[in-house]
Amino acid sequence: MKKIILSVMIVAILGVLYADNESTGTKEEAATTIQTISLSGIVMDYNSGEALTGVEITLEGTRIKIYTDFDGKFEIENLKPGNYNIIAAYISYDKSLIENFKVDIENNEVNIKLHCLK
Repeated sequence: MKKIILSVMIVAILGVLYADNESTGTKEEAATTIQTISLSGIVMDYNSGEALTGVEITLEGTRIKIYTDFDGKFEIENLKPGNYNIIAAYISYDKSLIENFKVDIENNEVNIKLHCLK
């Protein structure tokens, strides 16, 4: 009987120690995980200030391509901090290029105004 109780206690202690190591590993992993940011903005007509729906927003050098919603707004999630070239393209408007836009925690919004073609 003593052997059974001793075995159960050893298994319980090992289980507690293992669980503690698992939670510590998770904290370490969280500390080394690269933080991602969300970049958002709005695209408007330069002259009228009207929001433009369906504008194609791409980040040069990536596969990211999204479109503005009915209010001219867009959001790109899970973006690594850094510098990006942002391209906005829309039918009947000049293409807009914002070069080396630095995306970080403090700078994560961009407003784009497009000029209508003449």
